This record gives sequence, structure tokens and C-alpha cells, in this order.
Amino acid sequence: MNQLIKSLPNVLRAAGDSAEVAEAAAIAAWKHAAGEGLKGRAVPVKLEDRTLTVSVADAIWQKQLHSMRGQLLFRVNSILGQPVVGAIEFVIDPKLFAPPVQQQEREEPLDNEVPLELWSAANAIQDKQLRRSFLKTATLSLKRKR
Repeated sequence: MNQLIKSLPNVLRAAGDSAEVAEAAAIAAWKHAAGEGLKGRAVPVKLEDRTLTVSVADAIWQKQLHSMRGQLLFRVNSILGQPVVGAIEFVIDPKLFAPPVQQQEREEPLDNEVPLELWSAANAIQDKQLRRSFLKTATLSLKRKR
């Protein structure tokens, strides 16, 4: 990762005025500048008109990061080697930070529509749970393709 971060200034120079490259570089620089402590608390979303938009979970994080935005802006642009980001905007997006809904594992029998080839492949898997997981995943994938 450090090699990628160190190469960002050269990538930006080589890309010229590419907005897509600038956005990708700014997002990568934010992630590095913000560090592990903010990884799950502040997610960079886009770079538009030199404004980096970062989503946060609530007003508390928005206020806290707003007070640090000058320092964060300096870090991001230092990593980029040029003033790509002119401002950082913190927007509240609680949906982005909602805990994932865990699906309960059902112990119902697998669908009888599993092709014979899948059963043959699954029988080569020794671990019972892994075999069951393989069959469920493969069956769902086939259903989506239909």
C-alpha cells in the first residue's frame, strides 16, 4: 500500500487533467491520511469541483471531523504532491454505516433443482458445512442467471 501511496504524485502528473484519476487518487490519499482509526467512521465518496465529499455516520462525527478538516486537507494534498483537493465536506449518511443485517442460517433441505454436476462436484468436498455452503451458493447463482 505504501508503494501505491508514494506513486500517487507521479500517477496524477501522468494522467493530466483526468477527473477520474484525480478522484481515485484523492480517495486513496484520504484513506491513508485518515488512517485505521477513521476507516469505519469516515468514507470518502467523491471528488467534485475539488471538493472531497466524505460520508460520516452522524452529526457527532461530522462536527469532530469538521474541526480537523484543515489538518486532513493538508495531509491529503501532501500525499498527492499537489493541491488536488480544495475542500473537504462531511455529509451524514447513516445508511452507509448501518451494521449489516445478518441472515439466519436455515437448516432446510437444499433445493431439488440442483444439477447433477453440482452434486458430483460437492461430493468431492469433505467438510460437511463447506459442502452445504458450496451447494447453496451455486444454487443461488444458477437461479439468478435464469
